[in-house]
Amino acid sequence: MITSDWDDWLPRAIEDADPDGVAVWYLGCNGFVLKGSDGTTIFIDPYLGLGDPPRTVRMIPVPFDPEDVADADALLATHEHTDHVHGESQAPILEGTGTTFYGPDDSVAVTREEGWTDEWDLEDDQFETVTEGDRLEIGEFTVHVEDAYDPDATHPVSYVLEHDAGTVFHGGDTKPSEEFDRIGKEYDIDLGILAFGTVGMIPDKETREPKRTRWYNDENQIVEAAASLEVDRLLPSHWDMWRGLTADPTTLHHHAASFPYPRRLELVEIGDRVDLAAGSR
Repeated sequence: MITSDWDDWLPRAIEDADPDGVAVWYLGCNGFVLKGSDGTTIFIDPYLGLGDPPRTVRMIPVPFDPEDVADADALLATHEHTDHVHGESQAPILEGTGTTFYGPDDSVAVTREEGWTDEWDLEDDQFETVTEGDRLEIGEFTVHVEDAYDPDATHPVSYVLEHDAGTVFHGGDTKPSEEFDRIGKEYDIDLGILAFGTVGMIPDKETREPKRTRWYNDENQIVEAAASLEVDRLLPSHWDMWRGLTADPTTLHHHAASFPYPRRLELVEIGDRVDLAAGSR
């Protein structure tokens, strides 16, 4: 059972918020919550686990207990890795709110292989497989399932979430993709979320011998992806999470300075909130 030393202030703050547009909270790692002005609440990749020490060691607090989440209209997963599909983090949210898990086929397969419906009080119809090109209407949001390029995943996707107040792109752990030029032209992306980290020596999953590891975008890759997507505001994620792969997002000011996109960096820490204001477009 997951427990947090933050008590329940963050889920209560999300529950009590009344945004004028869209509020976006960073949960650390690659987890986010979006809440619209009508109250629609969407979780993306929430992960509250501790990793697999000493290979993956969590470097940030666990921000809430999943049982403390009272409202959710959807839970989206970008790909099948443990820090994006995690039973102890996500199944209690599904159980407590009755909401639906959306993810690509290999992500949904993890929930079946791990027996989420056996261990928690969940129904089969709470799991929905999505693929590139799908469009979901979730409350006040229109969610488009788009391409992603993550060579470490078997079937990654990205999500474009459209709202009257603005558009958010969540790329999961994607690196730059040939599809991003198209996506950037097709959508007017106000806030782009992209994974960022350093290269480090991480114990190999099988041998446990230290191995040079790159899981996330470096400084040049994240700006390349943001420029192709033509994002107004770039929010780097994942840089805070794993020992040996943490990075300093303030360095991105220098890398982004000469490019037309991103127009602005949105640097946040776990628990922070950013907003897309109604009428600002």
